[in-house]
Amino acid sequence: MDVLTLKLDPRTVTGKKVKQLRQTGYVPVHLYGAGVEPSFHQVEDKILGRILPQVGTNVPLSIEIEGGETENVCFVREVQRHPVSEDLLHVDFLRVDVSQSIQSEVPVVLTGTAPAVPFMGGTLLQPLQAVLVESLPMNVPASFEVDVSELDDFEKAVYVRDITIGTGITLLTDTEELIARVSAPRVEVEEITEEEGAEGEELAEGEEGEGAEGAEPGEVQAGRQPRP
Repeated sequence: MDVLTLKLDPRTVTGKKVKQLRQTGYVPVHLYGAGVEPSFHQVEDKILGRILPQVGTNVPLSIEIEGGETENVCFVREVQRHPVSEDLLHVDFLRVDVSQSIQSEVPVVLTGTAPAVPFMGGTLLQPLQAVLVESLPMNVPASFEVDVSELDDFEKAVYVRDITIGTGITLLTDTEELIARVSAPRVEVEEITEEEGAEGEELAEGEEGEGAEGAEPGEVQAGRQPRP
């Protein structure tokens, strides 16, 4: 696996003063984990913004620290962003021991086209976005691809058991969990509202009343005899 490298600069600014650091184009970061003391660093927001989408939280990253001689294989463990602008506010990197297994969430990516969508008007659903695996850090998959081209009706589905797992990787998610299926289109049923029902009843009563009240004087309604 080709591992991306990120170089961190030392940081002396902490606490509320990091706001000024962000204004200069740097993001405060925190490094901790196996074999190292927790340390505070900083990196240019533009560089970090390019790397984060490539590694996510399950792809290892080589971290270089100024003056450090030890290789740091790390994973992104937490990313804080501004709730409105989504600017990067803070990132945590977890250093791992490459000889020890770790647990990671691996994204599930759907590939292909489910025939039940274009030909039957269905909607492709993906309830499960990632699965949990255990492996050595350098064996963690970037993602699992799942083909949905066999979903040609609303009865078929793709489950965790259908994922192809490589060697050295243990799947921890329940194999019977649903990954994807196609739901049938909704059929809209026209319902009679209470107001419409009431109007219909009033109309019916009105029609019956007109039959009796509309009789001319002296006329006898059918089925009734005049009183003596």
